[in-house]
Amino acid sequence: MKIKRTIGYLIAWLLIDVGSLLVLVKYGLPEWLSGFSLVVYCILIGGIGGVLYCLRGIYLSACVRNDWDNRWLPWYLIRPIASLISGGVSFLFLKAGLLILDSAPTKDSSTLGFLALAFVAGYNVDKFMTKI
Repeated sequence: MKIKRTIGYLIAWLLIDVGSLLVLVKYGLPEWLSGFSLVVYCILIGGIGGVLYCLRGIYLSACVRNDWDNRWLPWYLIRPIASLISGGVSFLFLKAGLLILDSAPTKDSSTLGFLALAFVAGYNVDKFMTKI
């Protein structure tokens, strides 16, 4: 039964992240926050990456390896929050110039680079923290 609740919890996070992202894309942030739209997008994209990683972990543990263990529940509960934070931190590192994206620049390449790194940071928090 705990696995179903964990999946429900993760899907709720996914709906909140995706729903918030869609609302922000359609309506934008309030004017007093409009200068922070990219960091908010990075936070939400990081959260989506983290939830995807957790759902993949449940699939592997419960279906592939058949070794589901309730001792991992705190990890599944905390991971989406840690991924949101990692998405925001990835923005800070790029903006500060501590990480550099090296590719052929296009009009939206900077924004897409920020979002791609935020997704990776949220998806694999452990490796992201090791790299920085």
